Amino acid sequence: MEKLYEGKAKIIYPTDDPQILLTHFKDDATAFNAQKKGTIAQKGVINCRISSTLFQLLEQQGIATHYIDQVASNQMRVKAVTILPLEVVVRNIAAGSLCRQTGLEEGTVLPFPLVEFYYKKDELGDPLLTRDRVLILNLASLNQLEQLQSKALAINTYLKTFFSDCQITLVDFKLEFGLDAEENLLLADEISPDTCRLWDQSQTDDPQGRVLDKDRFRKDLGNVESAYEEVQTRILSQIELTTRNE
Repeated sequence: MEKLYEGKAKIIYPTDDPQILLTHFKDDATAFNAQKKGTIAQKGVINCRISSTLFQLLEQQGIATHYIDQVASNQMRVKAVTILPLEVVVRNIAAGSLCRQTGLEEGTVLPFPLVEFYYKKDELGDPLLTRDRVLILNLASLNQLEQLQSKALAINTYLKTFFSDCQITLVDFKLEFGLDAEENLLLADEISPDTCRLWDQSQTDDPQGRVLDKDRFRKDLGNVESAYEEVQTRILSQIELTTRNE
């Protein structure tokens, strides 16, 4: 099939229905705005399964997403949306760029979840934007910004608890949203170890051993594949346990 779009981690294909697209998850891995590149074995399969699962859980919580169904191990069908050129980042614990930009020590628990907006612009280095800059650049309306904030916080509230039940701490994560044909704002892209910073709660005394996300690739910590697999295993096990107890 002819590609509609190929990004760092996914390829988007058209279908017979113009309102439905096919998302193919790749094994390619990038970091530092694609300055570092590599491959993580089975990443596409794992991230597709995790994203499909989390999208379905969020739909049950009333969060509208672009997800329709998973049609192959590394492919899902999604509703066609126009992606807003914003990355919405939610932070619960200081890590990554927040530490570099503020001097906060990694691992500092924030007094409240921090929601930030980053401009999806590779040539500018995906800079952090203020709300007024978003409005001046016409990247989103004031109403859309308010929706992004409220939806991001609602998603965070649910995922923090869910991951904690999996014995994983949700440190921070990135979300993307898009508008469908009726201008409804839908959660899009993916939610996976590629887009979340996840720490193993059983490894609190080992800053490197606790990492279960793409930081293992970024920082050359090794065992990247096994970390992704561990996240998938815990998520699926928790869902099975919850279903069994209902």
